[in-house]
Amino acid sequence: MANAVSAKSAQEFVPIQEIREGVAILKDGALRMILMASSLNFALKSADEQEAIILQYQNFLNSLDFTVQFFIQSRKLNINPYLDTLREAEKNQVNELLKIQTREYIEFIKNFVEASNIVTKAFYAVVPYQPPVFTSAKEAAGTIMGIFKKKDESPVGLSDEKFEEYKTQLFQRVDTVAQGLTRSGVRVAPLNTEELIELYYSLFNPGELEKGKAPEVG
Repeated sequence: MANAVSAKSAQEFVPIQEIREGVAILKDGALRMILMASSLNFALKSADEQEAIILQYQNFLNSLDFTVQFFIQSRKLNINPYLDTLREAEKNQVNELLKIQTREYIEFIKNFVEASNIVTKAFYAVVPYQPPVFTSAKEAAGTIMGIFKKKDESPVGLSDEKFEEYKTQLFQRVDTVAQGLTRSGVRVAPLNTEELIELYYSLFNPGELEKGKAPEVG
């Protein structure tokens, strides 16, 4: 019984209602798209290049009429898949000397990564869209009636029509952010549904992906 209560509490803590077509739909109806951004070695740029980048980034921020969140995710490097590949190569190796060298290399890589505590960093830009509260008298009545819903009732998801309408608005914002960052020398790419699920899973379950655990996408 305690486990059921705990599971329900954890589910309620996650603000995401669903992830559809690379778009995260929150429980309050808001939409989010996340762009993965490349890094930029600012220190290696010349003084003129640095000044140009700062100016472009400043112009980009000043041009926005909506909020954008930037965040960095640090994750301990997981080399288990690479080690598994090496172990398979060792198993299939017929040359005994190469098999020994492969085994020693596996131990070297494993010990080096554990001792060095190598961390990978990923950079993201979160682009939001908050739909209007209501656009018609019917929607206004529905919103007011929603106040009297029981707390244990599940929120109603977006209709396909509304989702496409809001997604178009969101995509326009994504294009604005992508163009602004590209002018600043930063390459970006939107995360798809599977990538979003893995990202949110790692955020709400820190350490799980480092152990080789990942969510199943069905």
